[in-house]
Order: sequence, then C-alpha cells, then structure tokens
Amino acid sequence: MPRTPTDAPDPGRSTVARRTVLGAVAAGAAAPGLLASASPASASPARSATRSARQPSALPGGGDLGPNVIVFDPSTPGIQARLDQVFRQQESAQFGTGRYAFLFKPGTYNGLNAQLGFYTSIAGLGLSPDDTTINGDVTVDAGWFNGNATQNFWRSAENLALSPVSGTNRWAVAQAAPFRRMHVKGGLNLAPAGYGWASGGYIADSRIDGSVGPYSQQQWYTRDSSVGGWVNAVWNMVFSGVQGAPAQSFPNPPYTTLDTTPVSREKPFLYLSGGEYRVFLPEKRTNARGTTWGNGTPRGSSLPLSQFYVAKPGVTAATLNAALAQGLHLLLTPGIYHLNQPIQVNRAGTVVLGLGYATLIPDNGVTVLRTADVDGIRLAGFLVDAGPVNSATLLEIGPAGASADHSANPTTVQDVFVRIGGAGAGKATTSMVVNSRHTIVDHTWVWRADHGTGVGWETNRADYGIRVNGDDVLATGLFVEHFNKYDVQWYGQRGRTIFFQNEKAYDAPNQAAIQNGSVKGYAAYKVADSVTTHEGWGLGSYCYYNVDTTIVQHHGFAAPNRPGVKFHDLLVVSLGGNGQYERVINDTGSPTSGTSTVPSTVVSYP
Repeated sequence: MPRTPTDAPDPGRSTVARRTVLGAVAAGAAAPGLLASASPASASPARSATRSARQPSALPGGGDLGPNVIVFDPSTPGIQARLDQVFRQQESAQFGTGRYAFLFKPGTYNGLNAQLGFYTSIAGLGLSPDDTTINGDVTVDAGWFNGNATQNFWRSAENLALSPVSGTNRWAVAQAAPFRRMHVKGGLNLAPAGYGWASGGYIADSRIDGSVGPYSQQQWYTRDSSVGGWVNAVWNMVFSGVQGAPAQSFPNPPYTTLDTTPVSREKPFLYLSGGEYRVFLPEKRTNARGTTWGNGTPRGSSLPLSQFYVAKPGVTAATLNAALAQGLHLLLTPGIYHLNQPIQVNRAGTVVLGLGYATLIPDNGVTVLRTADVDGIRLAGFLVDAGPVNSATLLEIGPAGASADHSANPTTVQDVFVRIGGAGAGKATTSMVVNSRHTIVDHTWVWRADHGTGVGWETNRADYGIRVNGDDVLATGLFVEHFNKYDVQWYGQRGRTIFFQNEKAYDAPNQAAIQNGSVKGYAAYKVADSVTTHEGWGLGSYCYYNVDTTIVQHHGFAAPNRPGVKFHDLLVVSLGGNGQYERVINDTGSPTSGTSTVPSTVVSYP
C-alpha cells in the first residue's frame, strides 16, 4: 500500500495516502504450548460413548499446540526476551513463513512491552480481559518502514487489560489487525510515531478508558465497545454500538455513528477454566451496544479442547475432514497448511478457529473451505493465501442455492482474511462466496496484493473479491481491495454493510483494461439490479492508478435506484490525482478534483 503524499500528515489534519492427544498432560505440568484435555469427569456420557465406539484409528482430540504457541504465566522467566526475539524475526517479515501466538495465563505481568510484528497474535487466557493484566504495553509502530504504518497488516491483540507505561498504548496498524476484547486503562494512539501515514483498522468488544487518537488514520471501524473520547477524523470513521462515540456528523467531520449494531456475535476465544483449556463461544446479540464482558461472566457456552482436533502444519485436508466427520471441531495451530482438497464443514455448530494467523494454501486450484447450509458454524482467525493455479473460489459459505433460515443461529466469519499474491503468485476468480442466509461477516480483509512477489495485472489475476448470494447477510467491517473487476458484488436481498474500505487495483495498464461495457471501470461495491432491499453505512472507495494516471473510474458504487436500496455516508478519493472518479454512486456525486486528495461525498442515496 505505498502512497505518494502531497504533504506530510499531522494530528487532526487530513492526510493523503493511507496506507489444540487425548489425555494430554495436566495443565499445571504443561510446558508452554501444551494443552490439557477435558478431565474424564467433565466429559458427557454421549461423548464418552462416542469415544468408546471409535476404532483405534480414530483421531484424538486435544493435545500439544506446538512450538509456535508460547504460553506464559506471571512466574515465567524471560518473558520480555522471548517477546523481543520473536519481534526481531517478525518485525519486517511481511511475506515470511513465521507464525506465532503469545498466550498469557490469568494474572498480573509487570514492565512488559510486547511489540508485535507480522503474523503475531497476543491474547489473555481469562474469561474476561481484566483477568489478565499487563502493566505495560502491546505496541505496534512503523520504525521498520520509516514511520509509514500503511503496511502493518496481519497481527492481533485480544482479551487483555493494559495499563500503558506512558498512559497511552500505541496501536498503529493497517488492515487485518484486529483489536478485540481489550481493556486499555488509559488512552489508545492509532498512529505511528511521527504521525506518518496510516490506514486501518478495527476495534470490537473493547473498552478504552481514555481517548482514542486516530490522528493520521484515514479510516477506522469500531463496534460494540466503550471509549472515553475520540480525537479526530480524516476520511471515514464509523461506529456501531459504541458508548462514548462521537455524534453522527458525516461529512464534516466524517463520523458515521449507529447507536447499536443490529446483530453481532463475538469471536470464539481460548481460555483457561481451572487447569483446563476451553474455547468460549459468545452468544448472539441483537441491537448490541457496549462490551460483552463488563458486567460479570459473558453470556455464551464453552467447549473443552478434547472436542477439537488440534491441527499442525503438514496435516492433510483428508485428515482434517476425517476429524470433522468424527464430530470434532478444528483448532489450527500457527503455520502454513497446504490443502489438496477443500475442508468440508457439514455439521451445525462446528468451530474452525485459527491461532497465530494459521495460513491455508490451496494446491492445484481447489477451494480451501466449504460449509453446508446449517446453523451456527463459526469460522475465525485464519488467513487464506491463493495458490499459483487459479481457484474458481477460495471460500464458500453455504452451497449454491442455500435457502435455510439461520436467523436464530447464523454462521459467523470473523478475522478470516484472504490474500492473492504478495508471498508469491496466486490466482482466484472469486475469493469469497456467501450463499447461506443470515451470515455475519465480521471483519475481513480480502486483498489482491499490490506489492510483494507475484504481483501484476495478470500475474495475480483475481477478478472478484466477495460475492454475496444469500439473503439477510450482514457485513461489519468489510475491507476489500484491488480486484481486477468488481471488489464486492451483492445479489442477496436485505443485505447490510456497516463500514466498507476499498481501493481499486493500482496496476490497471490502461483505460481499456478496466472498461465495463459502456461504463468506465468496475464499481468497488455493486448491488445487483434484481435487489429490492439493501442498506449500507460509511462506505469508501479510493483510486490510485499509478501505471496509467489518466484512467477514469466512473463511480465507486453502483446500485439500483429504488427506495428500498439505501446508502448513508459514501465517499470516493483520488490519491494524489492518480486516476479520477467522475461520480460517487451511479450518476450521483461530484467528481474528484485534481491532485487535491479531498473526498467527494454523498450523505444519503437515493
């Protein structure tokens, strides 16, 4: 996400460019990276009967998480040194193969600064963030990239309380870097030191006691949280269900504020219950506002790790599918997984949870994962990286024609990220297809790479980012960028999107390469002509046609012009005049203007 600025950003000022073996060891004796299975006394009769009926070849549940999950307790020696060691390795390893998860057992830790590099996750193991307190910081900065935070991707912080040393924690991230279920006992600074370019980001189910300062951050989405204040806005700041959020005022300042989130269900997470590791499954909320954890034990259910197949890099897709067929869930430990057939999730309520940015790569053009049209599947916390042979699709949520009502127990797709190119040539016609009704896509970044290796208009060809065919789908925190044609296509009825961030592909060679019939360029977000009801809030599209700066994009958004299709707070931006938009949505909205990098906005459509 390189950018060409017209001048340097500073606080408050508009900036230019953005950018887990059955019978595992007891937890008390476990070395870092080992899990304890559920005790026999805790296993249900049904589960015990199932296990006794298994053949000797049955796959075990629970087990050892391997060397790249590093577990600390307050008495562990050398915590800071281990954090620093991994950071040195990962700080600039944007397309490397290292994958790490730091897990902190409940307790208090003093004097730490956990700097997070690429593919590094940090999380507490309590049921509440306040069970695990770091008197110190969890830091993301951009020294590795000369103060530019626009490429600080693929890292996360979850389920911790922080008391920052200076009173303010720095979290200068870009896309695919969630800040979930965190309690900051102070302020939160989302900009790099020096207030360099920044382009993020996402906060959910978190409490920041002090103010959040985005400063140079171009856009941000915050959901179901509490903040002590919010300092400024650049282009697009969106809030839903956030206590303390600024009032609705788009476009000046560009705050889009919804009092509640219509439907949400927080991401599954690993925690310790006594000496046992379990996965907590938060319950669904409607018209949600504020955190899930502030008033005692969070609402939901949990599963022991003995009910998960703990996958390690090198495992085959056939083994993963055998585990699922046995009735196990999947826990993907950090690393790279090559798949020669799709992971097929058929059972209602199945959890597929990744740690440390576990990365799934399709071989020979297969689809990575497919789900059946059943209730309550939860997919969370992994990266899909396209392979060199074109995949027609990478992720399929529900089969074609799915029509069952899942409103009571939807499928959720959370912190599931997709990449085409960057770590090597990759191709996929459509990255993610959502067929199941009522699916919630909560924070995704679907990215056709604009830098790294294997990058070029045809080299990492990927025509479409996300296609939504199912009805009643909700997207909260949708980041989709750089596809050769449409970034988002929406065919389902009653779809809703709260926050969208997009850039059109930088590398179009000329106007003809993006021509869409008689229309100049493919819209970033296209609602099909057959759709009668749709709504979106806080959507932005940017262009940076740096190969041919004369390219004209007619509009960022296209939708049928009818009363049931509604948009609130839209913007398009030309970055430094590298290409231009003629309109914002359909034929509505002013064109972008020269090299000024000032958004053109539409407050309400139609």
